[in-house]
Amino acid sequence: MSALLSSLNPLAVARGDDVPDAVRIDGHTLSRSDLLGAATAVAARVARAERVAVLATPTASTIVAVVGALLAGVTVVPVPPDSGPAERAHILNDSGAQAWLGAAPESDDAVPQLPVIAVRLHARDWHALPEPDPARIAFVLYTSGTTGAPKGVLLSRRAIAAGIDALAEAWDWTSRDILVHGLPLFHVHGLILGVLGPLRVGSRLIHTGKPTPQAYAEARGTLYFGVPTVWSRVVEDEASARALRGARLLVSGSAPLPVPVFERLRELTGLTPIERYGMSETMLTLSTRADGERRPGWVGTPVRGVETRLRDEHGADMPHDGESIGVLQVRGPMLFDGYLNRPDATAESRTDDGWFVTGDVAVIDPGGFHRIVGRESTDLIKSGGFRVGAGEIETVLLGHPAVREVAVVGVPDDDLGQRIVAFVVPRPGGPEVDEEELVNLVAQQLSVHKRPREVRVVQDLPRNAMGKVQKKLLLG
Repeated sequence: MSALLSSLNPLAVARGDDVPDAVRIDGHTLSRSDLLGAATAVAARVARAERVAVLATPTASTIVAVVGALLAGVTVVPVPPDSGPAERAHILNDSGAQAWLGAAPESDDAVPQLPVIAVRLHARDWHALPEPDPARIAFVLYTSGTTGAPKGVLLSRRAIAAGIDALAEAWDWTSRDILVHGLPLFHVHGLILGVLGPLRVGSRLIHTGKPTPQAYAEARGTLYFGVPTVWSRVVEDEASARALRGARLLVSGSAPLPVPVFERLRELTGLTPIERYGMSETMLTLSTRADGERRPGWVGTPVRGVETRLRDEHGADMPHDGESIGVLQVRGPMLFDGYLNRPDATAESRTDDGWFVTGDVAVIDPGGFHRIVGRESTDLIKSGGFRVGAGEIETVLLGHPAVREVAVVGVPDDDLGQRIVAFVVPRPGGPEVDEEELVNLVAQQLSVHKRPREVRVVQDLPRNAMGKVQKKLLLG
């Protein structure tokens, strides 16, 4: 199966180069020619539009809608299917979407009413289409909105092509692979990497609907995508985990993979997980490699074309010593074009010399390996004059048999500036959580000043749709 064009036509292949099971999703199996014919029919109906909204359910219709819009050079605005009326209204109003492409959600008086353009899976059109400008915006992806209303991230066709190609090189991802995942289709991980990735590379795609251990085991793929919650559930189901031994790569992202889960995956599957790092604004910029070292808790080195640097709060360079924490800045060909309708936010996100300020804090070791400590706003804790990363404390606590999940935050404190507090979810069937024992564990393995001053036992941690812990909700 031939590679796809650099300008991101996701189905630019030779007419005779077909694959009967290119995509399996929601009970449908689409050959490559099925997808091309149905998507070209969609392209003919949307060709005069500027932007269309797609209700991003995990269905064949969603994939046909997205591919059809891309063939036509029309910008796609993916809308989370579980979004409430206020979020949906904001996305539609801010993006200026002119119609729903495919299914529309139930009408609500608070949400703009848009015309609906049908997506027919069995329609076929074989007209040749001109190649859109690589600089054209392919997607407006809305952020999670943890610091205000969600912002629309503008991703060009050129940037997406560069991002996928860099990962294909790092992971040795080829047309021989079968990608399996059950991730949502409205973010970079599930949609751009998980759908456009296999279409561009030429590999098959099996979307499991929900990312359950049993569904992953039954798929018999070679390349699997998952968030840490998925992999945590996989290792709790030993039979399903062992069924993944025939795979080539297990990729984890969107949040840090707990070290115990990393080690248990390696034990049960015989595979050392790949960890990577990225954002909606940057796609994936860091990853461990198929042919390189994979270190628990570290997200590897920059992918092809990416540069990184660490800065302190005054803009000074931080040493790459594996210990010093700084704000991560990146630049590369897969970065976004800015925030829609937000020139102020776009300007604030970049330095005067053109680097994107991620807002994440990290350390880099002398060999160029990166470890993400977390968000500067919630994971960089300044306690008693020390700069402490929440992530390293969480890693230690997750190694205790009583702890299933943990989130560490800095709570305002009159004496210390911030007091380190650990929110702990107990492990079912494990020993009782002993606060003093956990505090001492951190003091012994790290430093005394990094120990939690308080441990709070909770039944679960607040997460967004991508499985990321929302620490601001813990701060109340």
